[in-house]
Amino acid sequence: MTTTPITPSLLATLPGRYYTDPDVFRQEQEHVFESLWCCAVRSADLDRPGAFRTVQVGRESVVITRTRTGELRAFLNVCRHRGARLCTEEAGEVRRTLQCPYHAWTYDLDGKLIAAPNLIKMPDVDRVAYGLIKVDLREWLGYTWVCLADEPPSFEDTVVRAAVERLGDAAAIEHYGTENLALGKRISYDVRANWKLIVENFMECYHCATIHPELTEVLPEFADGYAAQYYVGHGAEFGDDIQGFTVDGSAGFGRLPAVSTEQDRRYYAITVKPTVFVNLLPDHVILHRMFPLSEDRTVVECDWLYAPDVVRSGADLSKSVELFHRVNAQDFAACERTQPAMASRAYREGGVLVPSEHHIGIFHAWLVERLGSAQAGPVP
Repeated sequence: MTTTPITPSLLATLPGRYYTDPDVFRQEQEHVFESLWCCAVRSADLDRPGAFRTVQVGRESVVITRTRTGELRAFLNVCRHRGARLCTEEAGEVRRTLQCPYHAWTYDLDGKLIAAPNLIKMPDVDRVAYGLIKVDLREWLGYTWVCLADEPPSFEDTVVRAAVERLGDAAAIEHYGTENLALGKRISYDVRANWKLIVENFMECYHCATIHPELTEVLPEFADGYAAQYYVGHGAEFGDDIQGFTVDGSAGFGRLPAVSTEQDRRYYAITVKPTVFVNLLPDHVILHRMFPLSEDRTVVECDWLYAPDVVRSGADLSKSVELFHRVNAQDFAACERTQPAMASRAYREGGVLVPSEHHIGIFHAWLVERLGSAQAGPVP
């Protein structure tokens, strides 16, 4: 198949095939997910040597583990002998080594090959050269980010810059101390929709008055479809009678220590392309990580993060969690309602955007540019 390059207008969407075509998704895997920094795991989840987690990044399974000396390492989850999946569980813990369950080739937590049946009789096997394939890794906001590219793009320019551009102040996101927060709740959503529909949904509030009654009660300006979260430095303000970012507007928890007076009683949303949403509240942070699995299926893992003493105290987090859990459920249901229509002849040429959705057009232009080299000729 050959795809035809398009130049997106800020008034038009992508054609429907971009949401349904397996070849387009394969191009995205190569030119987006396997080429950019992706947020993989919360670093604190790997809290001891030997703890590991596997995540899907593009077409690759990546295993992330903590070494005996406390560093985090990421590797392709592939044994160098015959290619078997090394770690078959989504998460777990090993004592000292990672061992392939097929032929027992064994690697230390730094990825070096250290043992295999009859290895001593195979002097030509270089234990370093046949170690696990390393994946570049960075930590930011308390999360581990990985990049599969041979030469990863600048982390500061492609990841940190998203927060700086949105907040207008390089230090503003640091006020929330996300790396020091504790996990209060994690919910995983299996969404039967293309990952781009989820990104687009997060980028606009034109739908808020229609499907988010609880959210617009707390953030009244969202009821007008105003994309306040995309104007530099602007956070949507709580309603006058709202005490906290909770499902019924009741009080939440104390303001995080370094959150400024200007940031109090405001909600800020940041999109870090390709697959991360960061939601900043005075008393907690909500972070979404997306794992696109196919052209019509995306797993979204959502973490609610609070001050450690709030979590340790056993405080009731339910009203705080419930607000954005409802928002997530409402959004993902809308995306699932939209996905089937992407294959309709009615959407063959795409749809239209209203002015408050202009950031979706910018996102589409960014994506088409990323896929540009792939679309110049036949899909590999």
